[in-house]
Amino acid sequence: MTDDGKKSKVGPRPPAPAGVPGAAPDRGVPASPSAAGVPTADRATSAEVADFLAKMKSLTPAATVGRGRLVFAMDATMSRRPTWDMALALQADMFEAVKAVGGLDVQLVYFRGAGECGASRWVSDPAALKSLMTTVECRGGHTQIGRVLSHARAETEARKVNALVYVGDAMEEDVDELCHRAGVLGLLGVPAFMFQEGDDGRAEGAFREIARLTKGAWCRFGKGSAAELRALLSAVAVYAAGGRKALEALSHEAKGAGARLLIEQLAPPPSSKGR
Repeated sequence: MTDDGKKSKVGPRPPAPAGVPGAAPDRGVPASPSAAGVPTADRATSAEVADFLAKMKSLTPAATVGRGRLVFAMDATMSRRPTWDMALALQADMFEAVKAVGGLDVQLVYFRGAGECGASRWVSDPAALKSLMTTVECRGGHTQIGRVLSHARAETEARKVNALVYVGDAMEEDVDELCHRAGVLGLLGVPAFMFQEGDDGRAEGAFREIARLTKGAWCRFGKGSAAELRALLSAVAVYAAGGRKALEALSHEAKGAGARLLIEQLAPPPSSKGR
């Protein structure tokens, strides 16, 4: 991704260090000393540090409230032309939906043709996103969902991404490799919302598993169903900007059908406070 708005190539991520995929390498931090032989003052200090770190961990997610970051990824192969046009017409609704809970920055990611996978700059208004989408023409090619997942990982490692949206109708890749990349994304706390058009069984199986591993959600929308896609995209935008609480608030409104559908699939909220 470049500052001048030109599409950048999304390449594969280098392998994660040994240990938990996607985790930082071991820095050699010594293990906590046992209570035996440790002065009372030292034990008290250790307890205070642990308590402080626990509090900081619970407060960290709140720092992203007010301006969410959403990776908006779409299959731009030839069969997707009708859906691309539909999303182009509806994308402004995502920004409109979050006005009550904060702002939203969106990055467009797409793949098409012979191995082309591009990412736009981050934009914060519907006119800019529409301008970016109108420059992309759908072309024949195979799916590159793995590169989308790796790109979302790279972006959130640089600065927290609150959600990944993927819209597509097919899956032509190794499902185990996709699940590995989705698992890493899940460890980084980026839920993937997989929106499937059509009823391809292989795509559905993969999309459902990616959603499960990232603690996101899978939803199907009908061909040409602009109302369904509008409700789903708006619900994810609200989630990205305001977290689960904002999504639950939307679900109680008349226009909250998409939010209600996503909440049914989202993993139960953690016991700690936060997004």
